Amino acid sequence: MKQVLVTGANGQLGLAIKAAQKNYPKLSFIFAGKKELDVTSPQQIDPFFKANRFDYCINAAAYTNVDKAEEETAAAYLLNKTAPRLLAEACKQHNVFLIHISTDYVFDGTKGAPYTTADKPNPINVYGASKLAGEQALAAVGGDYCIVRTSWLYSEFGTNFQTKILEKAKTAPYLEVVGDLYGTPTYAPNLAVFLLNKINDSAFTNHVEHFSDGKTMSWHALAKRLTQIEMKEIPSETLNLKAKRPKNTAII
Repeated sequence: MKQVLVTGANGQLGLAIKAAQKNYPKLSFIFAGKKELDVTSPQQIDPFFKANRFDYCINAAAYTNVDKAEEETAAAYLLNKTAPRLLAEACKQHNVFLIHISTDYVFDGTKGAPYTTADKPNPINVYGASKLAGEQALAAVGGDYCIVRTSWLYSEFGTNFQTKILEKAKTAPYLEVVGDLYGTPTYAPNLAVFLLNKINDSAFTNHVEHFSDGKTMSWHALAKRLTQIEMKEIPSETLNLKAKRPKNTAII
């Protein structure tokens, strides 16, 4: 039986993996939120890995607030760069395969076509830059690993675009949703199945992979899929967002 550590266990992806685990009888899981394991602390990581045996570690812990990252730069880099490096060092030392979840926001959105793993990252905000720094730190450590970039995660788990839209739809007469930013929205349980199938079949062979649900659309189009409430399409510039957003970070 393969032993799998899931960090960031109380986040959207961690909860989706927890819900999917019953379908994988050959996998055994330890789910660690911040209370169980602070992934930014070597003083916690080292004894945790010595006390438990793992074959795989899925690092789903991340700083994901794109706008706040512009002000909380140190916090974003701590969780998105330092933590992956520390986990990579522990995984390498203990012969654990590390699966690190990254983002389409490592790209600048100017390609005009979906990004592949061969495309060069060029982030345009602190969040994207911190996630790219994490990828680079992990690669510098080496060992057995795969960086899995995904796009626009949403689901009924945790706090995300879907839960926010559905909550607003309960009381608002209509919704205003951005229609000029594009990506490949990904249902978190689909990503969970992708990851667990790969682990189950020992099928991770590349250092970088992309996973999404494959259809390019705007936030407005995604919102229309999630709720039937009346909706108005607005340009992103009207929101005065603190962080610059890439126009189209669809991935394949």
